[in-house]
Amino acid sequence: MSEGRFVERDPYAPIQYGYQVDQVLCSGRSDFQEYQVITNPFFGRIMILDGVVQLTERDEFFYHEMLAHVPLHSRPQPENVIVIGGGDGGAVREVVRHDCVKNVWLVDIDPEVTRLSKEYFPGVSCGLSDPRVRVLHEDGAAFLRNFDGRADLVVVDSTDIVGMAKVLFSQQFFGDVNRVLTDDGLFVTLSESLHFHFPIVRDVQNTMRDVFGHADLYTAPIATYGGNWWCFAVGHKGRGCRAKVRPTVAGTRYYCDEIHSGCFLPDFLYSRLMDPSRDRF
Repeated sequence: MSEGRFVERDPYAPIQYGYQVDQVLCSGRSDFQEYQVITNPFFGRIMILDGVVQLTERDEFFYHEMLAHVPLHSRPQPENVIVIGGGDGGAVREVVRHDCVKNVWLVDIDPEVTRLSKEYFPGVSCGLSDPRVRVLHEDGAAFLRNFDGRADLVVVDSTDIVGMAKVLFSQQFFGDVNRVLTDDGLFVTLSESLHFHFPIVRDVQNTMRDVFGHADLYTAPIATYGGNWWCFAVGHKGRGCRAKVRPTVAGTRYYCDEIHSGCFLPDFLYSRLMDPSRDRF
């Protein structure tokens, strides 16, 4: 970051994204990663971890709404939800819009992310004060490995699939998720971009199929994530989340009936994705 400009250090993108910086609100390093909060004239406040944009005030709701509402609206009465990562609270904010949800565990290894969000992004972190939410700052993989309850939904809201986040995409971690899920439960995780990360998206799908027996993929346009056509991978034991079974909860800005029905990858594109001879559409 220099001369009023931030250039992203995306580990996979073939191009670099740059942002005008009006002000650096804070900058430092936690026990786990570097962080900055900056302001930009278009996107407003931006949280950056290890040189990569994690959220902006202007467009964070696209990602957080799609991460939470697609799976939750596909089940009539989900009660127990685990969010691994997502210390900013954006996914939790969307989860607690569902009155049927009784318990939410937010497990993020870095308490600094939660502190930054509460200080600089109160509209994102507001759901963390809900009495149904338990915030735990510990290793998410270890938490799930030792969890002795059941969950209707497990969500991974992590940084890119590098460094300490890689364990959250391993076969062992997926196996722990599978053990925790109810028979009708769902697992949803970010899955990078179809534009920039085609082989990674396919690898996650294959690992999910191996572990859960079934996998699926839906997408959303995210302006500030590398490749912009962002993927969400779904693991399940037999009943996916393509069918919406409840009315849309109040307060969404992007998610709705039409988005739910149209966000899944069409069969002809999915078959191309899963063709091992391809590295692009």
